[in-house]
Amino acid sequence: MSSSVTLSGLSWLTPEGSPLFIDVDLTFGPERTGLVGRNGSGKSTLLRLIAGEFLSAAGQELVAGTLAVMRQDAVQQPDDIIADLFGIGPALEVLARAEAGLADVSELAEVDWSLPARVDAALLRLGLSADPQAPLKKLSGGQRSRAALAALAFRQPDILLLDEPTNNLDRDGRAAVIDLLRGWSGTAIVASHDRELLEEMDAVVELTSLKASRYGGNYSAYRQRKTAELDAASHDLAHAERTSKEAARRAQAAAERKARKDGAGDRARAQGGQPKILLDAAKGRAEASGGAGARLREARRKAAEEALATARKKIEILQPLRMALPPTNLARGNTVLRLDGITGGYDRARPIIYDLTLVMEGPERLVISSANGSGKSTLLKMITGQIIPQSGRVSLEVSWALLDQHQSLLQPKDSLHENFLRLNPGRDRHQAHEALARFGFRAADALRRAGELSGGERLRAGLACALGATPPPMLLILDEPTNHLDLDGIAALEAALATYDGAVLAVSHDEAFFASLKPDRRLVLETGGSAAILQISA
Repeated sequence: MSSSVTLSGLSWLTPEGSPLFIDVDLTFGPERTGLVGRNGSGKSTLLRLIAGEFLSAAGQELVAGTLAVMRQDAVQQPDDIIADLFGIGPALEVLARAEAGLADVSELAEVDWSLPARVDAALLRLGLSADPQAPLKKLSGGQRSRAALAALAFRQPDILLLDEPTNNLDRDGRAAVIDLLRGWSGTAIVASHDRELLEEMDAVVELTSLKASRYGGNYSAYRQRKTAELDAASHDLAHAERTSKEAARRAQAAAERKARKDGAGDRARAQGGQPKILLDAAKGRAEASGGAGARLREARRKAAEEALATARKKIEILQPLRMALPPTNLARGNTVLRLDGITGGYDRARPIIYDLTLVMEGPERLVISSANGSGKSTLLKMITGQIIPQSGRVSLEVSWALLDQHQSLLQPKDSLHENFLRLNPGRDRHQAHEALARFGFRAADALRRAGELSGGERLRAGLACALGATPPPMLLILDEPTNHLDLDGIAALEAALATYDGAVLAVSHDEAFFASLKPDRRLVLETGGSAAILQISA
């Protein structure tokens, strides 16, 4: 029997009782399906419902086949090792006893002599060569993600549920995930914002506050359909606006006609030219007719307003987010950043950055793309003063702002308004509201706590606070900015950076993001023993 997941009338409520999605009907067959939607739309929740980790408020989930899950926020114990991800710790202990000649007859009957080789093969398939006994805490985030994916594939389930599988992975790791899914013959449901990965999908399911919608084909096909939907929604909105205005105009004209007729009747009554009984009868007929007409016009007006509200809601869901970056007026030729022979890292005996010299000038765009563990984050910390180089000199010669994937410049317990004023002490409350509004945080949204925001909202808030200075910073330093953004957030960031006239230094493994940034140069770090071999290519 082929694998499948069927959702019938599925609904989910937040702990506060608000509906996240209602009456979802979906079927996932033996194909690769991308799960997309804005942050907070319920992608991770839907995966956990399918996995049986949550109970739905209504409806049911029918799962045909064995199932394995990789969550982006998986909890690990401090002493966990790679073997714990595979669930083979006890089997390895029996094997070790057998190899040492300490196993009894019953244990020898259960020994799986091929287990180490199969585990090694699963790890190598994801580009990871590691001892199954290696502690997880010794691995980088990317290495842990690879090990978790290898453990899933090792179990050979019928159904794979992957939640942001390429977050924290370098180019080789992303390629390994794509290769894994290309060869997958069962059911795979992948929540992701990685456009390169989504291009490999057979279908895309989008979650919005309206519904769950299925689109056949990969990401490019999905984007074409979304563009067509936005065009249609824009046409519907324009029609609804015209209808609403026309209904209001007709209601106003009818009211004015009635006022003129009432005035004429009152004057005729005052003049006494006709018997009162006839005037009263005429007035009664007019009021009856006018009342019916008024009720009809009111019904039409309400229907037009409801249609307009529906059209506006749909356009708000389909309309891409927008962020406006203020001009910096950075002149060409101005030195922005100078690195003079810097060497350093966390381990003084084994510096990961070695004798690096680099100069950025004017509104240059420089990207850093290298394997995990090659020193990208270390280099950014040396540039921004979080790590002091062992030798050499760092000179940041213009105002700058660092935005990392966690937006650590924001205090989670403070409101966005409070964060802005803390980071920009020279600005007043009115200027704070203006700056936040430019990035979509209007009125009460500016009073939300930073810790309550989604990943995309945190990025917008971080940009608003970082770029709210007067004058705005001339250098933006971005550390994996797309890691926790949804597709709309990535598109908004790319559109904003396209109009930014300052310099950009960005670390990312997202090739689509790099292409949109249109960098002038690329810095490649290659680890080689105790040093880093550095190449700069145009």
